Formats: sequence, C-alpha cells, structure tokens
Amino acid sequence: MSWIPTGLRGRLVVTFLLVAITASVSVAGLGYQLVRRELLDRVQRISVSDVRETLSRVTLPVGASDVVWPSDTTVTDEDLADLVNALTGADRAVIVTYGGHQSTSRGAPFTLTDVPDQLRWQATRRLVYQRIRLKDRPWLLIATQIYRANQNGSLRGTGLSAYVFVSLSDEEGVLKRLRGSLLQAGGITLAIALTVALLSAWRVLLPVRRLGTAARMLGAGELHIRLPVRGKDELAELTAIFNETAEALEEKVSELRTLEAMSRRFVADVSHELRTPLTAMTAVTDMLSEEADGLPDDAGEAVRIVLHEIDRLKTLVEHLIEVSRFDSGAAVLRRESVDVGDALADCLEVRGWADQVNLTVPIGLMFSLDPRRFDVIVANLVGNALHHGAQPVLLSARVRPSGLQVTVRDHGEGIPERSLPHVFERFYKAGTGRARSVGSGLGLSIAKANAELHRGTIEVRRCEPGTLFTLWIPAP
Repeated sequence: MSWIPTGLRGRLVVTFLLVAITASVSVAGLGYQLVRRELLDRVQRISVSDVRETLSRVTLPVGASDVVWPSDTTVTDEDLADLVNALTGADRAVIVTYGGHQSTSRGAPFTLTDVPDQLRWQATRRLVYQRIRLKDRPWLLIATQIYRANQNGSLRGTGLSAYVFVSLSDEEGVLKRLRGSLLQAGGITLAIALTVALLSAWRVLLPVRRLGTAARMLGAGELHIRLPVRGKDELAELTAIFNETAEALEEKVSELRTLEAMSRRFVADVSHELRTPLTAMTAVTDMLSEEADGLPDDAGEAVRIVLHEIDRLKTLVEHLIEVSRFDSGAAVLRRESVDVGDALADCLEVRGWADQVNLTVPIGLMFSLDPRRFDVIVANLVGNALHHGAQPVLLSARVRPSGLQVTVRDHGEGIPERSLPHVFERFYKAGTGRARSVGSGLGLSIAKANAELHRGTIEVRRCEPGTLFTLWIPAP
C-alpha cells in the first residue's frame, strides 16, 4: 500500500509506534475494564444491601434475597407511602405497586412501563437487579416482591412490589474522567514512543548511513576508504566485512591498473618501434609500385599484396599510436576558429575523395575546434562510408544553436541493426566481409574519442538506403 514507508528508518519508526500503541491500548483498555467492573460492582453491592436493609426495617426479613410482609398486617396507602419514603434517596427513584395501587417517589421520572418485562417477571421469584440506560442516563434497577407469611410458615405473594432506580451518573462521570486521563496518558506515551523511536532509528541507522556514504565513495574510486568498527553486533560485523571487501577491491584494482598501464605502455612502445621499419618500408613501396607492372604476373601480384599489407600495417600503427595517446591522457585539444567548409574540402582533397563525395556547407561557416582532430573525425567517417557503403556519399555541415552538426551518409546496404550498438568499439568490424578490409577496426573508436574530447558525440542510424553518421560538437 502507498502509505507504508519504504525507507528503513520509516519502517523502524512505524513498527516501534505500532508496538507502543498496541501495548498502551491493551494496558489502558484492561485497566479501564477492571476499574469499571470494580466500581460498578461496588455500587451494585452497596445499593442492593441498602435496599435489603431498608426493606428489613419496614417488613419481616426472610433469607438473603426475599422480604416478607407481616401476616397480620393490612397494606394501606400510608404503608405504601412509608415504604416509598424509606427507599427514596438523593440518587434514587422508587415505584411501589400493590394490586391496582401505585406509589412513586416525588419527582420520579419513571413509570412502571420503564421496567423491563423480563425483570418484572423475575422479581416475582426473588430480588433481582440490572444495569439499564433510561433517558440517556445509567441506572441500577433493583426489583423485588414482598411476600406474606401464612400461619403454617409458608409464603404467599402479596402483590406488593418495589422497584428502586439507583442513579449511576456519578460513577459514569468518574469513568469518563478516567477515560480522558487514559487518553492523555496515551498521547504522552505516544509522544515519548515517537521520540524514542526516532532516536533509536537514528542510532541504529547511523552505521548504515556511514556504510552507504563509504560505498558511494568507493564506487567513485576512493578505494582507500575504511570505517571504524565499533561494538560486536551485526552492524559491526557488516562494517568489518565492508572494510575487508574494500581492501580486497583496492588490491585487485591496483593490480588491474598496473596490468593496464603495462599493456598501454607495451602498445605504445611497439607502435613507436614499428614506425622506424615502416618508414623504411614505405620509402621502398613507391619504387616497388613502379616496378610491379613490369614484373611477371605472379611476382607483380605478390608485390601488390605486400604493398597492400604494408598500407594496412601503416594505418594500424598510426591508429595504435593515436589510441595510446588517448589511453595515457596525453591527447590535448587545441581549439581555434576554423572555416568549416575549407576544413572539409581540404580533408577530401588530401585523400583524393573530392570527386567521390558531395559536400554541402554554407559559405563562411566559422566554428571553434581543433582542426587536426576534426580532420581525423571526418576522414574516418567519410572513409568508412566510401569503403563499406555505396555512392553517392553525402557530407554536410551546419551550425545549430547548440553547436556544430556534421552528417555523413552513404547509400549502401547499411550497417546491420544488431551491429549498430558496437560500431564504436575497438577492433569491431560489422559482418564477416570486413574481416580483411583495409581498416584497422579502430577508426570509428578514434573518431568518437576525438568527438568526446571536444565534449561532443557521434550517433549512427540506418537509413533507407545506407547509414547516417551525425557528429555534434557543442560551442565552447
């Protein structure tokens, strides 16, 4: 349900309050019932005893629950009035009946019809009493019939009945004040329980909050974080486990960082070492390419294969060196105001792509960027479109309020949908047909790294037909 708190602190406080409320209500309810029963029973015993004692003075008592009228006495109206006066009190109302006669105490608010029929019938056998509510007030109704003794000692009814209404208003007032006091005590108890619950939850959750803060710091890379272990409870054990985990993680990350640094250094060193023989090999390739056509067919084909692989190796080494710069943090962005149209045209012209790409750029479009890294980005995107897509290849640029947007689109088969999330990963090549292509599998990842160095992004999506790459570089 929506009102149930989801936080651990809220659940602890609610649980504590529920226990406190349940205990308070149970104790208060039990105490109230005991006091109520004892108070009403005491009033009932005193009232019944007083009625019996009063009747015994004006009649002849027989047993504990019956009253006997003298056998040689005739009941008169004066006797009824005397009996009513004897039973009447400050908090009592009396009705006495004899045959068709009825006498009531002065100002009595009741009549014989207010007496329950069942109680009236039971009163013909013995003295009975019952707590009832009449005219919105509580009363104790005591009813009895007075018997006449025969000469042989037996009893017979006289038709003389007494009904005494004893007010319980004072007792109801006492119980009402008791309920008010219990409610006040319950409110005070609830306030104390809430205070104690909040303090307890704070003390219990303080180590948990410390663990949460430490975990966030650990996730942010502060692997040296440790927490003091206090006590011997479950939270102390959890803190100790956290410290052990953090220590093991720090050691493991340190090992991984060492291995990663060694790997990056190895790639950088190998790439730089390969540059020297590649430079010599590149110098020879020009001469070999000129002589290849004059060689026999097999020898010429072998030379052309060697030249192709040297080009691939040269591209791979250049890309590895570039990647090593990014990995080592040595890549630096040098912005300057550049004519985007000229930069794009130069990129295509240098690589011999000017007649293969349709360029659309507004005249005089100026933007602040690193021209060398921008050239690398565009060259990788356009080269990817030319080598793996189909004509026409469209290159356009425009400035939006949020920054510079450059799009490259080819009209080939397009990159498979399953490969789109992976095209910027290192050494990833979409499809088996690209496994032995000229590309190194690093071009798009280098392009994305340069875009991110500009605080920009590169997005890719399929078109019908072809693939669309979108470069976005925000304004500095």
